[in-house]
Amino acid sequence: MDLGAFSVSLAVTDIAASRQFYEKLGFTAFGGDETQNWLILKNGDHVIGLFQGMFDKNILTFNPGWDANAQPLGAFTDIRDLQRALKEQGVAFAQEADEDSSGPASFVVVDPDGNPILVDQHV
Repeated sequence: MDLGAFSVSLAVTDIAASRQFYEKLGFTAFGGDETQNWLILKNGDHVIGLFQGMFDKNILTFNPGWDANAQPLGAFTDIRDLQRALKEQGVAFAQEADEDSSGPASFVVVDPDGNPILVDQHV
């Protein structure tokens, strides 16, 4: 199952301090807007998101339809197809994508230890 580009979305308390810390580890700003309390940082193929005040826990994030540079892919598995396949395997959803929609959508599942996993399609 190809879930798309992977990143970790971190719930941070001080986005400026977090940015400075991760820059010391070699990450550079790739997207987002620090004045809106969110940034996307990249180090090679590794991507992390810093989100201040937007959610309570760190989140594993997958983006169907995007490559590691947030560029659209020509071919990918649509999020609704991923959702149906996971439902067939008995996976429970915390949030579902609208099966009757097309284009951008998202769903959230939670692993057995309570870690949220966001699958977020932007195309």
